[in-house]
Amino acid sequence: MARVVVLDYGSGNLRSAERALRRVGADVEVTSDRRAALECDGLVVPGVGAFAACMAGLREVRGDRIIDRRLAGGRPVLGVCVGMQILFERGIEHGVETEGCGQWPGTVSRLEADVVPHMGWNTVRAPQRSVLFDGLDADTRFYFVHSYAALRWELTLEHPMPEPLVTWATHGSDFVAAAENGPLSATQFHPEKSGDAGAHLLTNWLKALG
Repeated sequence: MARVVVLDYGSGNLRSAERALRRVGADVEVTSDRRAALECDGLVVPGVGAFAACMAGLREVRGDRIIDRRLAGGRPVLGVCVGMQILFERGIEHGVETEGCGQWPGTVSRLEADVVPHMGWNTVRAPQRSVLFDGLDADTRFYFVHSYAALRWELTLEHPMPEPLVTWATHGSDFVAAAENGPLSATQFHPEKSGDAGAHLLTNWLKALG
């Protein structure tokens, strides 16, 4: 049974994530303990609310360093919602720019849509080699609640990394709905609120833990 830690840094639907992971067979602990977060088979980084507040909470428990150390050792991390957004270089909300974890290049900004927040069920466009979406039909819907997202995928000379598998969705304009890059995966939507589709995705992630 895979040992999974849901990182508690004061943000996110911790118990919902815990229940969803238990449902698909994981041995789950919700904690901010550094050693547990480093040694588990898979680390889940949830997040709700403002980018800046989430980054402040994450740094308080040294979560940014935990993520960095796990990825340096090839150990899986899954970001969810704002837990995905903070993996990028920066976030801009209400004109305020906040530095993120910098695992992926790019900026999280307000959705370009007539109706914000984007709240409800939506389909996604996943690449063929996706691990997270393996076995899921193209018309499968996932549950989103967000006003900000990565609206484009940026690759720069400062980030000489293989191009990740990027999944897109549309609300007004295109935005990044999920990304997979070696041990680092993330979803803008909430798998724990996405019913059987979310359970299938979490099962795929657990299987990839090895």
